[in-house]
Amino acid sequence: MGKQGKGNNSHNQKQHVHHHNHNRHETHETHETHKTHEHYVHSNHHNHGMHEGHVHRIKVEHTHQHGNHEGHGGGHSGHHEHMLEDFKKRFWVSLVLAIPISYLSHMIQMLFGYEINFTGDTLLIFLLSTIVFFYGGKPFLFGAWNEIKDRTPGMMLLISLAIVTAYVYSTLTAFFIEGSDFFFELATLIVIMLLGHWIEMKSVMGASKALEELIKLMPKEAHKIDDSGNIVEVSVEDLLPGDIILVKSGEKIPIDGEIIEGDSTVDESMLTGESVPVEKGPGMEAIGGAVNGEGVLKIKVSKTGNDTYLSQVIKLVSDAEKTKSKAQGFADIAAKWLFYVAIVVGIITLAYWWTTGDYEFALERMVTVLIIACPHALGLATPLVTARSTSIAAKKGLLIRNRIAFEGAYQLDRIVFDKTGTLTEGNFGVTDVQPSKGVSEEELLTLAYSVETQSDHPIAKGIVKAGKDRNLKLYKVKGFQNLTGKGLTAQINDAEISIVSPGAMRANKISFDENTYDRLAQQGKTVVFVLKNNVLQGMIALADIIRESSYKVIKELNDRGIETVMMTGDNSRVANYVGEQLGLSQVIAEVLPHEKSNNVKKLKQGGKKVAMIGDGINDAPALAEADLGIAIGAGTDVAIETADVVLVNSSPIDILNIIKLSKASRRKMIQNLGWAAGYNIIAIPLAAGVLNSVGIVITPAIGAVVMSLSTIICAINAQLLKID
Repeated sequence: MGKQGKGNNSHNQKQHVHHHNHNRHETHETHETHKTHEHYVHSNHHNHGMHEGHVHRIKVEHTHQHGNHEGHGGGHSGHHEHMLEDFKKRFWVSLVLAIPISYLSHMIQMLFGYEINFTGDTLLIFLLSTIVFFYGGKPFLFGAWNEIKDRTPGMMLLISLAIVTAYVYSTLTAFFIEGSDFFFELATLIVIMLLGHWIEMKSVMGASKALEELIKLMPKEAHKIDDSGNIVEVSVEDLLPGDIILVKSGEKIPIDGEIIEGDSTVDESMLTGESVPVEKGPGMEAIGGAVNGEGVLKIKVSKTGNDTYLSQVIKLVSDAEKTKSKAQGFADIAAKWLFYVAIVVGIITLAYWWTTGDYEFALERMVTVLIIACPHALGLATPLVTARSTSIAAKKGLLIRNRIAFEGAYQLDRIVFDKTGTLTEGNFGVTDVQPSKGVSEEELLTLAYSVETQSDHPIAKGIVKAGKDRNLKLYKVKGFQNLTGKGLTAQINDAEISIVSPGAMRANKISFDENTYDRLAQQGKTVVFVLKNNVLQGMIALADIIRESSYKVIKELNDRGIETVMMTGDNSRVANYVGEQLGLSQVIAEVLPHEKSNNVKKLKQGGKKVAMIGDGINDAPALAEADLGIAIGAGTDVAIETADVVLVNSSPIDILNIIKLSKASRRKMIQNLGWAAGYNIIAIPLAAGVLNSVGIVITPAIGAVVMSLSTIICAINAQLLKID
């Protein structure tokens, strides 16, 4: 459901007599609109190859390849922890084996001026290299196969091209043909690439569990009332439309339905992000996953399985995430072009030298080109920046969950904000105190403060907070009563003090300043009236307080030329008032959850890059649909799990840090990839033999030295990343 509770009262005051009903703007019937959607049946392919190999994508994709969200042995986070350990183990094993390979390498012997020869030395280095190739290289080979199947060449294919070429050619030179082996390059390349991927995975751990979190919200059992009136425990899956269920005090409502008996307040905050409990009675709809309050409810099941509200949200989130998962990171794009360059130059090199009749030299030159095309620096160019930027993000209160989405934050054209709990605090506060003639502002607020201390309603909390902030005294309260449909009433100093809504005032024919009330109501504020022995003492207006940081962030985003949009379930008057106060570019009001994701789609039209920031389950589909989904840290688990970035400190101002850090990270990645590619610009032509006629040709030894230098430069450059 949309956040239609807060500030909604002015829209519907006449129907809501008691001020504690101020937010009961029902929209549950609109859930019927979800019926056209099919339930997500977890049909995605569970692609182990992708998960094991393609870290540049899996680490940031919200684990979209997982199909079975309910039974995957520990869930996504457990799987990613296992993957992290797997890369770590492969790295250490490969590193240990790379030491003797390097020591026995003819290139290293030549470079450092020593010589080791013994019977079987070639066989030993071959066997050690074979283990490194198949054990250490397995993730890259699997990842490359998936890139080929998906027709998205990237880092995995480039690495695999280099290691397969090195291994096959070195095996040939070891036993069948003349030429230099590349076992050293093979081992060190695999070790460096495993290290880079391990660093990157470790820095962006936290795979999304959005769908798991949604599924966990639902109770597994229900109290069904059978034809004889007996209560029997049944599985929720066994319920059918028309069944009657009993929901006791404090229990979760197990499934969507219509209340046929009982009155209660229902906490729908887990579903909507709305902090205000909704009063429910016969004829009203109940949503599965909401928490029942003090009353006992009998509910007639209306929707099951695929048709329930939560099932629709699951499908919307799933569909949006699957679409987003097709994106490629910056490093993958760079690797894709290096792969194409390597293939083209390698073929040209082989063809050219083949015409000279020196077939072994032609093969050696092509192999050198293909291996050099994947420099060691490329394996660390982005992981080191990722690790550094993730560390900076953590210090700034940002949890990066989807690396690719974060990388694109510098391109944002529009940022869509939810209202309640995001731009506003999500709590009512006193905005206006209007005492009647002869009554002081302090006395009016003191009376209301004293009575409202007996209630735990959000409006009461707002008035109590105002009383405490002003250090007002507390009168002794007797005979407190919460009378449904009438308001609050209590005795103070032998006088009857009542706090009522506009509807109760009109019902009791008590006159009040309609102009002042209308002015406050037009601003989307909730207005309550304080009576003393049925004589009006004044009115108090409350509203969901706009965060102080919201003013700053909206101004700065507008100054940067980024459009600011607010999308909320509240009515237009409330939304437009907040929009005017903050200076927003656009306001979209009275929006339901499925409409939020549709609106994000519309805002993305024309190639616009859109970010969405929210905190409720109703925001989850929109967060998944947006190019960058941002969750408020104090929001619901589902919103957090669906988001690409989480604002740990729950402050919208941190969005500015996301944009700054994204720009700075991209700049460093370009610089590092520039160093890696710059090495290639020089090394690949030399490896191809363009200066062979003047005696200049790159040897494996020279290549190793320059490659190491390039890697060191990338490491130092990454550590220089910072933001203001």
